[in-house]
Amino acid sequence: MRNGAKVALVGGVFAVMVAGAGYGAYYFVDGVAGDSSASDEAPKRTGPPTADEVSAVTKAFFTAWEKGDPTAAADATDNANAAGPALTGYRDDAHITGVRITPGTARGATVPYTVKATVAYKGAKKSLSYASELKVVRGLTTGKALVYWAPSVLHPDLKKGDSLVTGTAAAPDVEAVDRDGTVLTKEKYPSLGTVLDQLRKKYGATAGGTPGVELAVRHANEEAADTSLLTLTKGKPGKLRTTLSAGVQAAAEKAVKEYDESSVVAVKPSTGEVLAVANHREDAFNAAFQGQLAPGSTMKIITAAMLIDNGVATAAGPAPCPDTAVWESQTFRNIKGMPANEGATLANSFQRSCNTAFIKLIDEKPLTDESLTREAEDRFGLGRDNWATGIASFDGIVPPSAGPDRAANAIGQGQVQMSPLNMASVTATAMTGAFRQPYLVAKSLDDREFATADGLKPNTVAQLRQMMRNTATIGTGAPAMAGLGGDIGAKTGSAEVDGQAKSNSWFAGYRGDMAAAAMTQEGGHGGDAAGPIVAAVLRTSG
Repeated sequence: MRNGAKVALVGGVFAVMVAGAGYGAYYFVDGVAGDSSASDEAPKRTGPPTADEVSAVTKAFFTAWEKGDPTAAADATDNANAAGPALTGYRDDAHITGVRITPGTARGATVPYTVKATVAYKGAKKSLSYASELKVVRGLTTGKALVYWAPSVLHPDLKKGDSLVTGTAAAPDVEAVDRDGTVLTKEKYPSLGTVLDQLRKKYGATAGGTPGVELAVRHANEEAADTSLLTLTKGKPGKLRTTLSAGVQAAAEKAVKEYDESSVVAVKPSTGEVLAVANHREDAFNAAFQGQLAPGSTMKIITAAMLIDNGVATAAGPAPCPDTAVWESQTFRNIKGMPANEGATLANSFQRSCNTAFIKLIDEKPLTDESLTREAEDRFGLGRDNWATGIASFDGIVPPSAGPDRAANAIGQGQVQMSPLNMASVTATAMTGAFRQPYLVAKSLDDREFATADGLKPNTVAQLRQMMRNTATIGTGAPAMAGLGGDIGAKTGSAEVDGQAKSNSWFAGYRGDMAAAAMTQEGGHGGDAAGPIVAAVLRTSG
């Protein structure tokens, strides 16, 4: 080689390093050292990494990882500053040794692989195995093929800022049981994974258990409970009774699996007890309790209550449904295909989910920009950030709004945000007239205070139940609620979201002493996805 260039064999591919150059000066050549086609200064390579480059850099990365050499492994990535500490923590904080990595068949620049290792801590040992994948990219400044660094490269459960730790568990494990004593496990009820983790963090120390030794994900969010990955030494779990019903939970788990990005909550209206909480999502986020999305026309339950409570309308009174309604220069329309009905009553416009009828009515006196907020907070217990369910939850937001947002809020768009838990509670309040804050564990466990609200007047309740019954039997909710007997009610909703091809599907309903609400992101109309989920859960109500 001329000019003092050096040759090294990296993963079976010859690499040339220009003399005097620093990190990043390597380039890969297909020939052997001294190939006359090689120039003195290789141009920076561009384009997607080749198969040979992918193979070479992943081999170098895996080899260094297996040897417990975080510096060398990090140098094979595109972000050594982040990868180095993470790989060091993998070895020193997670106490993972004997790493053996088996790559699978590459799909372009994506390489799947399995990891087998041993976790050893103070005399306790246990085997660890899992699968993950990485991507190979080309360095922007060097042109080198490099492993794209993401925490999931180390373990698929790691997100930004998370780390792996092995040691005495942060809290004793809990044996959570349902209202009848049935044991609830993550294996049988996957949706309860994050819920059980939170219950363990909050109540493990008071439930009578002793901590074991485990490998866990410590999340960047300090409020989040550790996620246990592997138990080295079992502790003694404490017993924790919840309000959940194993039968309802099983139905909820099965129902959400039919629709991606779906969440559902069921509550007992007479008490506020949460009977089921289930999610089917790509991430582990408990959207059922903590989601913050526009609820679409399910919000009309609260809007209708506001209209009745303020003397603006009655279920049997007029609520014309024109094709369009203009509010402060913004035009609102109904769902495509809905015929206008200038002679409609509020009950008819509610059961058909006519947007324009509600928008035209919110201009009536004595309504103001704050009227919907007052109804949501004072009657339905929303938006005060004071719910104490036992785990992290969102209380809903219905802010005072002027301009077009005042109209949009009335139909569940604009600035209104809700979770399925919130809308299940709204449905329960509409059904019984009393706001009973939902809860997952008894307040006697930690003497927390439940949120309170005034609830609804009997006359308002009677009219809401009539309108929701019509919706469930002859309105937009009828297809989903078909076959359900007894005292039933429902409200459909679809919420448009910028950037989404389809609207979010919402549905709220009740049957007997059960109220439920579901949401499916990009699920379409309320009865398309969320409706069947709620109906499946309500079928368990005796």
